[in-house]
Amino acid sequence: MARAVSGFSEEQFWEACAELKQPVLAGADWELLMEALGLRFYRLRDQETGLYKYKVFGTLKDCPPALLIDVYMDLDYRKQWDQNVEELYERRCNGQTVVYWQVRYPTLMSNRDYVYVRERRDLHVEEQKVYVVLAQSTSHSQFPERSGVVRVKQYKQRLAITSDGRKGSKVFMYYFDNPGGQIPTWLINWAAKNGVPEFLNDLAKACQTYPGRS
Repeated sequence: MARAVSGFSEEQFWEACAELKQPVLAGADWELLMEALGLRFYRLRDQETGLYKYKVFGTLKDCPPALLIDVYMDLDYRKQWDQNVEELYERRCNGQTVVYWQVRYPTLMSNRDYVYVRERRDLHVEEQKVYVVLAQSTSHSQFPERSGVVRVKQYKQRLAITSDGRKGSKVFMYYFDNPGGQIPTWLINWAAKNGVPEFLNDLAKACQTYPGRS
């Protein structure tokens, strides 16, 4: 299996691309959680942690794929529309794009921070462009852990976007996040259940006011 400089394999990009066309839900107890925003949200309990993995399929209307991927990749712009961001930036480290992301948590709880590698590929399938972004937590000497902030060591996201044939985007997203610390599992699951749809809703809204929107 050939691996890219980032550590992601070619197969991983094409798997995300394939799932955009044909959702993979068989062979596991994926549960339909909700339908909202033109999307279907599924979850699967991770036996090791008791937390849930999420898959999202559907269409975001009025968000063309080229615009949606630009908004998703633009970390400086995200700091404007995502109120949960405390700190967010990326660096090139040994051929990898490494992102540092600190999330603002409620009073009396420690903020969480993430260090993860991220890579985007623009693929072509049946004369149609598919944008794929893979992200996964990592450790790096340039991003040491900080006092008073809990480092998230289990984070994974896959995103694939293409045209819905009109003015919107067909979307597939996989997401898993273990914030660690002393937060009860039920509270983490409750927050994720609400947080994943909220993020995608905010992302769609951000497309409407993006400075680069044509």
